[in-house]
Amino acid sequence: MSTRADELRANLEQVQERIEKACQAAGRGRDEVTLVAITKTFPISDVRALAALGVTDVGENREQELKAKAPDCPDLSWHFVGQLQSKKARSVVRYASVVHSVDRDSLADALSKAAVAEAKTVRCLIQVSLAAYGSADAASGAIRGGVEPSAVPALATRIAAAEGLELGGVMAVAPLGSDPDEAFAGLRDVASRLRSEHPGADWISAGMTGDLEAAIKHGATHVRLGRALLGTRTPLG
Repeated sequence: MSTRADELRANLEQVQERIEKACQAAGRGRDEVTLVAITKTFPISDVRALAALGVTDVGENREQELKAKAPDCPDLSWHFVGQLQSKKARSVVRYASVVHSVDRDSLADALSKAAVAEAKTVRCLIQVSLAAYGSADAASGAIRGGVEPSAVPALATRIAAAEGLELGGVMAVAPLGSDPDEAFAGLRDVASRLRSEHPGADWISAGMTGDLEAAIKHGATHVRLGRALLGTRTPLG
């Protein structure tokens, strides 16, 4: 009988094959793309199983789950990928080394204050809205969060100057109902302009289960995968 560990192993092998093929198609090396396992709503036992299979980067999109799981696996690199209230910045900074969803000055300021208090450096990615690069109807609720591309330079400057923060690059989610190829091409341009001012901000966090190939084609350095790894079984917790 197949165990949960067997299921996760098979899923991971399939994911790694998809990433490898996407890198080959894009003329990129496999080592240019980091897999971030998004384990939201799934138990810590799944995190441990993925870690045993070689997964080193894990992401959560809720502060409550991050603080519940991270202490059990402190050797992993923990990423926070969800929308974040400024009042929860201290808790997130305590456990995560990367925040993918910085979308406003007040959050950058709160993260800076928290990082200083925790005596650590947090890598911050600016979440960029890709609505302008897609055809999704904003009224349909299909538009995801983030700052407009025109607002990226000012927020980048604020993060780069903030104590305890390191400007890492950009993150985005392709608009629902739109062509992810078009959306991620737009993100690539935003990222290129950012690097011209901040050469070290070279991360592009983009691509999920349904569109990782398009993201890798357009330069994604980190893909955030949940369903492809964890499956669609009824989650725990």
